[in-house]
Parts: sequence; structure tokens; C-alpha cells
Amino acid sequence: MAGITGLGTTYNLPNYTGVLHSLSPAATPFFSAIGGLNGGGQTTSTEFEWSTYDLRNPGQNTKTEGATAPTAEARVRANVTNVTQIHQEKVSVAYSKQAARGQKAGTNNDQSGNVQSERDWQIEQMLKQMILDVEWSFINGTYAKPGSNGTARQTRGLVQAITTNKLERGTAITGASSATDTITSTAHGLANDTAIVFTETGAATGIVAGRVYYVASKATDTFKVVSAVGGTAITLGTASDIAFRIPATAATDVDDINDLAQTVYDNGGSADGETATLIVNSVQKRALTAAYATAYGKYVESSRNVGGVNMTTLVTDFGTLNVMASRHVAQDSVILADLGMCRPVYLEVDGKGHFFAEPLAKTGASEDVQLYGEVGLAYGPETAHGIITGLKV
Repeated sequence: MAGITGLGTTYNLPNYTGVLHSLSPAATPFFSAIGGLNGGGQTTSTEFEWSTYDLRNPGQNTKTEGATAPTAEARVRANVTNVTQIHQEKVSVAYSKQAARGQKAGTNNDQSGNVQSERDWQIEQMLKQMILDVEWSFINGTYAKPGSNGTARQTRGLVQAITTNKLERGTAITGASSATDTITSTAHGLANDTAIVFTETGAATGIVAGRVYYVASKATDTFKVVSAVGGTAITLGTASDIAFRIPATAATDVDDINDLAQTVYDNGGSADGETATLIVNSVQKRALTAAYATAYGKYVESSRNVGGVNMTTLVTDFGTLNVMASRHVAQDSVILADLGMCRPVYLEVDGKGHFFAEPLAKTGASEDVQLYGEVGLAYGPETAHGIITGLKV
């Protein structure tokens, strides 16, 4: 079902009989667990920062009796920055649609309708959409701090923030391009029906970064992609800077998770605590269940509540980890995040709040409302988190 574009009228927004059920998921577990709309921090600038510092590696640093004081050492602090990202939408509903609450699709023998205020209902749904965009950005956002107001600010998400604790199980391919329905990648070596996961899609349409696609009609330097084996080639259009991963062929196992947790631990983070959380998509959620069942004969789920979000747990060599299912994590990846280090940071507009709706000036026979909010992600030291990519899909 296509979404409404532009003005909502009686023709493109008819009512229907019965309870309204959403076709799209509205879950935002990561955003909710770290504070949501009612928690987090405040900033009075579009850029905000926090500090980190490092201690030297420990050793048997002995001194001789009666020695003079050693050369002074000062621990150095560093600042980490991120920016607030503007989320802005508009709702526009014609006067006729506001008045015709009982007008339905099909026969009009029941005038009850089920949306009594189209304006309020549209605002509520658009706010849900904006929060979903915040969730996606907090996980996958790429950082941009432009030099002028002519370009939008973009908050850095967890995936881009993690630079130290990165493990790769697959093969990364960059520098590909597309034209119509064909991808060009020199000597790619892929066979038909091979699963790939796009990491950069450029201007290509029809594909989404993080989802699984399959190779079709392969040649030495080109191939097409389908959403399911045997399906129709997806039209991509003309795009450059396309990148993708070829996931591993070996199943995700306990060692993969222990390797990730150990890497975080060895580099100063901790996988042992109430807030240490594996963030996974549906593919890796099933893979984890199967891996721990295979390793230990039986997988017994327990649960924990973090920030109001219920999560299952699993026991690793480096502590008990929460498992959070999120549709916004790439299907070949698992993120290990310390939720206690993360929080949303809001740029509050005086007298209006964090996320708010306000009427716009009248330009025609419609109710026009603007929804607005600015928020960015604070994630503490990036060494507190880790990611493993290229897992079998």
C-alpha cells in the first residue's frame, strides 16, 4: 500500500470499517532503551561533546630506594563530538477531509468512520515515522558537520562510531557502480545465487543497505541482483560508489560472539554488566539461538529489562549479554553495545520542546502542521562497543 504524498484529501484518505492495524513495524528498542523522547541529555549548540582519557599500559614500574621523583606524566584528555540532526516533516489535510469523517471507500452505508480527527491521526503517525528515523540514524547514521547551513547535519551512528573493535568474517567489495539493472564490479568472482549485503548504495534505487540480495545473470565484470533466488532483476538506475559484502559461508557460532566480546574486553570495554547488549537482526537472532543450542545442547532463554525494554540474555565467556532484536541492523552483522554509555542529546527549542508540532501559515483550504525536532547520539568511548560483520546470512 503506497503512502500518502502531499495533501490528504477525501479521495486518497478514505475511511475503512473496523479496527486500524499498522502494516509497518514501529518498534524502536535501541532509542527507547537509552532514553527515548523523555530521557537523555540537553545541548545548547548543534554540536555536543564528551571527553575521554587513556591510562598507560600497566607494568612493574619499580623505583630505587632514595631516588628522586621520576619524570612527570600527565594523562591526556580528548574530546569526542557529534551533532544534532534535524528531523522535520509536514502534515497537510484538506478541510473537506477533516469534515468528511464518515466517508469510506466502497459503499457508504455506515457513516461511523474510525478516524475522528484526520489531522491528529496523521500527526501521530508522522511522529512514529520520525522516531523510526531517529532509531535508524542512531545505528546506521554517517557523520556530517557541514561548513554552512546549505547542507544538512548528520549524526554519527553506532556502526560508524566503532573504529577499534571491528571484526570481519566476510569479504568487502568497494568501487562498484550501476546502470539500469546491472552492477559493474571488475572481476567480482561471484556465482549466481550468491548472497550479498550492500553497505553503500549511492544513488541506486530499489535496494536497501543492510538487507540480503542475491546475484543473478553474472558475467566476468557485471551482475544483477534479485530479492529472492529466481526473482526478477531489480532496477537500480545509475549510481556510483556502491559497496557490498560477501558474507561468510560458515554458520555463526559461539566463537564469533566470544571473539567479539573478547575484543571489546581487551581494548578496555566490558561485556559484563546489566547494559552490555548484542543488537541483532532477525537472521542473526536465529543464528545465535542455533549456535548456543548446538554448543551446549540446550538454549535456555532468560530475560532482563533495560530502560523499559525487555530483552533475552545469553551467557558468554565474558559475561551475560542482553540480546536486542532490531530490524535496523545489517543482516550479516552483530553489534555489541554498552547501552549505559549511550544517550540521546536534544537541542531544545525555547518554548516548544524536543519534538513538537505547530500549525503553519494558511495558504489554502487545508490544515498544515509542521513536526520538528533535533537530536544526536552520545555513545561514550567507542572502545566500549564492538561489531562483527560478514556473518553468514
